[in-house]
This record gives sequence, C-alpha cells and structure tokens, in this order.
Amino acid sequence: MINRTVIKRDELPNSFIGINPHNLYLYCKAYASGLRANTAKSKNRSEVRGGGKKPWSQKGGGRARAGSRRSPLFVGGGVVFGPKNNRNYKQKVNKKQKKLALYYALEQHAQNEKLFVVDNITIESGKTKDAKKFVDSLGQRDVLIVKESIEFNDKTSLAFRNLQNAYLIESNELNAYLAAAYHSVVIEKAVWDKLTKES
Repeated sequence: MINRTVIKRDELPNSFIGINPHNLYLYCKAYASGLRANTAKSKNRSEVRGGGKKPWSQKGGGRARAGSRRSPLFVGGGVVFGPKNNRNYKQKVNKKQKKLALYYALEQHAQNEKLFVVDNITIESGKTKDAKKFVDSLGQRDVLIVKESIEFNDKTSLAFRNLQNAYLIESNELNAYLAAAYHSVVIEKAVWDKLTKES
C-alpha cells in the first residue's frame, strides 16, 4: 500500500491562494487551440479541376453570362471563403500566466480535498491489477498521477497505462490543463516540494 497525504487548502503556500481563475481559462483555451489538427481545407475556383470551356455563349441564350463551370455559383465549383489549412491556431501564454493557471487548478483540488502527495509512486510488479488497487484506494472517479521521472519501459508506467481512469505523467509534463481535466491529482513528494519551492 502506498501511503498518501491529503493536501488541504490552508496548507498551501500563499502564492497558490487568491489567483484569478481567468488565468486557467486562458491557458486551457490556448492548450486546446494548440491541439487542433488544422486539416480542414476547401478548394477555391482556381484549385478545382476542370472549367476550361465556357459553359454557353456570352449572349443570346437569355441566361446570365458564365465563364466557367468551376465558379462558386455552379455545383462542383469552388468554395467562397472556405477553410484553409495554413491557419495558425497557436495562442501565446506568458510563463507567469502558465504557472498561475497551474497553481489555481491545484488549489481547487486542495479545496475539494482531492490533492494527494505520496513519497514514491512505484508498482514493482508492473501489473495493472496492482495499479488498479492503488487507484481504487483513493476513492476518486479518475486521477492524474505525477511522477518525478519515468524511464523507458518503466514497470510503473506499464502498470498504469491500461487504466482508463488513471493517467501517469512525468513532472515536466504537468500543466494546468491536465490538472484541471482530472477529478483528483496524486503527486510525488519530490515534485510537490519543487513546486512549492518555486512558488
């Protein structure tokens, strides 16, 4: 059994308290924008195939003049003002704002008593059932687990990777979006000490 400590709001450093929630909103918005695949693309009239021949004579038919079947007015023609895949969706977020957003997300977990600190997160057996026992012992819907470092093919990461309600990350991957997305957060003591020291 891995021993854990529940971090409450009044145990947090002062830098975690009184942060404007708008920082978290801006960070999550920028994070989600950065995840966009940016693959939506429509062809304009110069990119659509065909349309070399004039559909009908300029005059004498009683119809409006037309120069190409690839005009947006025709079925199969180009699209006017359609999406392009060269758009940049990235949004800038300052370093200080990123830090404040993370502190706010963790402060909310602490307020709800869903922020846990453990000495070491290790599943020696590498078995999913042992990782599940640990997650179930927390009594939470889902959990973000933050480990100081994860080696390639680490047994602990192998144990957690098949659990739908748990996500194991390294300390350098921790951000406000992930912290806010999960119902509870478990952090190794070394990572927590570094976080509070930096604050």
